Amino acid sequence: MRILISNDDGIYAEGIGELRKAMEEIADEVYVVAPDRERSACGHGITVTRPLRAKVHQFKSGHAKGWVVDGTPADCVKLGLEAILENPPDLVVSGINLGPNLGSDVLYSGTVSAAVEAVINHVPAIAVSLADWQNLDYRAAAKFMQELVPLVMANPLEQGVLLNVNVPNHYDGRGVKVTRLARRRYVECFDKRVDPRGNIYFWMVGKPHNIDEDDPQTDVAAVKAGYISVTPMHLDLTYYNFQKKMAGWWPTDQS
Repeated sequence: MRILISNDDGIYAEGIGELRKAMEEIADEVYVVAPDRERSACGHGITVTRPLRAKVHQFKSGHAKGWVVDGTPADCVKLGLEAILENPPDLVVSGINLGPNLGSDVLYSGTVSAAVEAVINHVPAIAVSLADWQNLDYRAAAKFMQELVPLVMANPLEQGVLLNVNVPNHYDGRGVKVTRLARRRYVECFDKRVDPRGNIYFWMVGKPHNIDEDDPQTDVAAVKAGYISVTPMHLDLTYYNFQKKMAGWWPTDQS
């Protein structure tokens, strides 16, 4: 099995290190192509206005081969698939992210975007996050990935599908729930401040507001209850029901 790993916290982050070591135990070939620094919340941005630079990165242990890239997570996966790896991977795994990627977080997340880039290029992918910010222990998330990856290999994902995984910090083995994305938005997003020269500036902070967090089918509720959340996501964002409703908006014959 050949696995490509990336993330948005950078190649030196603890989470990607734990993921790499876990994948080395179950895969014949492991490749890491990751950003040179933190790229959190960069979404699916790609670099088109300047060259990308990739340097070989030597890990102190293990058999994985690494490259550090001065670009975004999507850049890293695209570059890995199209220019660095000689053969396509069987799977792309992105993470382990520091902090949750729940609900609408997935639209901003560089971690999820790395997995999306893989799926765009017809490679199955998983994004995995540790759903906390302090006193972090990545070992349970890494161990769960050792269980999930063989399951995905034995039960191939449909075209255009990726899995978004959130693991509670200090996970106690409560179990796994297959979930949907919660409806989540952020409130009190900006802290207005004044710099030493008297100029006003804004610092984005924000508090998550989960509209349906009490729905047990959501990823937010599952993690809150101590379960691992696994959400299948699809790249096709078309809303087909409303597409049908729009059919009568314009005459069918516009010749």
